[in-house]
Amino acid sequence: MNSENAIQRFVLNLEKQGLNPDYALAGLAHLKPLNYWEYTQVETLLSLQNPRTHFKDETVFILYHQLTELVFKLMLHEIEQLSTSGFSTQLWLEKTDRLIRYTQLLLNSFDIMKYGMNYDEYAQFRTSLSPASGFQSAQYRKIELHCTSLLNLVHVSKRKTLSSKSLVEELFPFLYWYEAGTHPQSGKKSATLQQFETKYQMELQLLAKQKSGQTLDCLLAQAPDVSADLVHKLREFDRLFNIDWPLVHLQTAKHYLESKDQSKAATGGSAWTTYLHPSYQKRTFFPLLWSQEELTHWGS
Repeated sequence: MNSENAIQRFVLNLEKQGLNPDYALAGLAHLKPLNYWEYTQVETLLSLQNPRTHFKDETVFILYHQLTELVFKLMLHEIEQLSTSGFSTQLWLEKTDRLIRYTQLLLNSFDIMKYGMNYDEYAQFRTSLSPASGFQSAQYRKIELHCTSLLNLVHVSKRKTLSSKSLVEELFPFLYWYEAGTHPQSGKKSATLQQFETKYQMELQLLAKQKSGQTLDCLLAQAPDVSADLVHKLREFDRLFNIDWPLVHLQTAKHYLESKDQSKAATGGSAWTTYLHPSYQKRTFFPLLWSQEELTHWGS
């Protein structure tokens, strides 16, 4: 009886989708049995590490960043659902919980970088990586563009001189990552930033236009009723992603770039101490959820 009910539900579901049940059921008979390695594409995944040097720990470095990008993809998967599903407190609580867990995973994973590579090996193979940099992660930028209004991503020193009504093209040159990729005296863009612009600028500007008025902070501001529980969770996500994550990243960078009485430049050439420290950038996804005092001392 249970099997018959399951089949009936399956047929009804196919009909709701406008499919011919007889045709679809006949097709099931031709499917190959599923296995783990094909479903997860594990062999392809494990073939994607291609070190540029002979140092063994470069593989650790590559895998760590690939893991990070997979977590970013998980985050975008949740954020995009929030952006397109309308406001529902239950949905936002569920997805924000997931975003918090993913960000905590990122925070904990930095130990792989900080303690999982030989210092001297890293010091040598990193010289072969320039101008590549984590600065060039497009998924990281997409998370930001989905979560908050473009003006909140403008470098803090320029926000008062610009307006949320400014065109995307007018705001983009003042985004904090452009500031980090531009020499303050000469105004010359770093090779890292030039590569990033060539590859992603048009895509990111298009996304910013599409999300105008539809970012998570905008949807939150338009919501009829935001529970205290949701406010608490969103504040936690904001703090984890925009304070704790940059600070842990900064400490990891210091471990390799300021150890053994040496000071080294980042592979991307940015002023990494001010780029990473949240008190210099004061980026927040949901400024309406924080007091003015909290925003003033953000990351301090």
